[in-house]
Amino acid sequence: MSNPSNPSSDSGHPSGKPSGGFSLKGFIETDNTEQPTGSRAPLVLNMHKFGEVTHQVCRVAENRPPMAWYIAFVICLGMMGFLGFCVMYLIFTGVGVWGLNNPVMWAYDITNFVFWVGIGHAGTLISAILFLFRQKWRTGINRFAEAMTIFAVVCAGLFPGIHVGRVWLAYWLFPIPNSMEMWPQFRSPLLWDVFAVSTYFTVSLVFWYVGMIPDLATLRDRAKGRFQQFAYGLASIGWRGSMRHWHRYEVAYLLLAALATPLVLSVHSVVSFDFAVSQVPGWHTTIFPPYFVAGAIFSGFAMVVSLAVPARQLFGLKDLITMRHLDNMNKIILLTGCMVGYAYSMEFFIAWYSGAMYEKFAFVNRAFGQYWWAYWIMVSCNVITPQLFWFKAVRTSIPLMFILSIFVNVGMWFERFVIIVTSLANDFLPSSWDQFVPTWVDIGTMVGAFGLFGTLFLLFCRYLPMIAIAEVKAIMPEANPHAGHHGDDHGIPSGAIPALREPRSAEDSL
Repeated sequence: MSNPSNPSSDSGHPSGKPSGGFSLKGFIETDNTEQPTGSRAPLVLNMHKFGEVTHQVCRVAENRPPMAWYIAFVICLGMMGFLGFCVMYLIFTGVGVWGLNNPVMWAYDITNFVFWVGIGHAGTLISAILFLFRQKWRTGINRFAEAMTIFAVVCAGLFPGIHVGRVWLAYWLFPIPNSMEMWPQFRSPLLWDVFAVSTYFTVSLVFWYVGMIPDLATLRDRAKGRFQQFAYGLASIGWRGSMRHWHRYEVAYLLLAALATPLVLSVHSVVSFDFAVSQVPGWHTTIFPPYFVAGAIFSGFAMVVSLAVPARQLFGLKDLITMRHLDNMNKIILLTGCMVGYAYSMEFFIAWYSGAMYEKFAFVNRAFGQYWWAYWIMVSCNVITPQLFWFKAVRTSIPLMFILSIFVNVGMWFERFVIIVTSLANDFLPSSWDQFVPTWVDIGTMVGAFGLFGTLFLLFCRYLPMIAIAEVKAIMPEANPHAGHHGDDHGIPSGAIPALREPRSAEDSL
């Protein structure tokens, strides 16, 4: 008979119910999404000592990865190499190798830029906003969500640099004093992008690194090789786990979270200004800032699910990234998907209500013009597909949630393509209309960006702690001296990190 108070009971569920979700061999999951009466379902399963968490996370970086990691790394490295070839070919030949034409001066380049900036939003949302609201379920997924943010912004930053044509003169974009007295146009949203995205990248990078310092020190103390000890010791910048270190760490983490929170809303709003402040039909609309922010969170969380599902399966992290984490993220995907669908309908309503014939034509042309297929792929993936998450059986099915998260990201890429290309291809004068057709360089650059993202993420999984060890320990009942061993965390102080003072080494915590 299973013990309801024991998270590691035979049934795998704190309430004694059998495991839910998909039960195919290799995909057996513990359903901890239901709240037992009088307590909370645990966020960490089958672990009762801090040392177990330390070992579970650190062994991923300490041991050889599975063969699937090497296969994925070789594939992503090849894609990244093809990206380098396409970029060099573009620089030496010119942007004419893309399928751009006279009215369509932006296409795959800015589509990929906006897509990757949006992908990076979920990491900061999980890390900063959920931290400020003391949502403890963030601790299992915040570390690789933050890493995803960094890598996505790296991919996004590639495209503004290469789409200008003469890359060697890109420094003209910066306000550097020069003899020709050439200055950027500070009233242009394109320049606002430079400051917004670079600020977002800097704050996210510092936030990610500061949160990782205690865990890097844990890897340093466990390392057996001299090189690993030196590398992790250098990265942990002398962390000893003293009271003074923890106090300064907590203050810095809180301040960075407060600083990063407004960036979640402001960065993609500024990106939307690239379109909203123009006079092009289909772009000149006030709904773009909240619409873009909701879409960014929508696609960002979908990408987190797409990465979390294979990562937890590949590295054996199901007890730390549980079904409850995935279920919560799927609920957010459902919410933001409804917001995006509402924005789509309001765009059509405002275009009709405005009485502007150019605006009405732009939206009718999106749905029934030459790019109708892209529009309906967008609607199918972003509006219809997420509605399946209303059903718990879908939200807790590993294969289904993975497939649906891929569909969401496909749909969000097509959303950016529809907004940019359809509005430019059919502008005010029918005599200047043209159709954009991507070339192999367009497609290669897009695919290569996914290779760059995958390569960086796989290296992160291999050599850095994927899960925030210190923060996960802080939400365990063992971290609270006043909590009983009943799987609830009601007595844990509201500040998750201050509740824990991690031992200097893993052996001290056993």
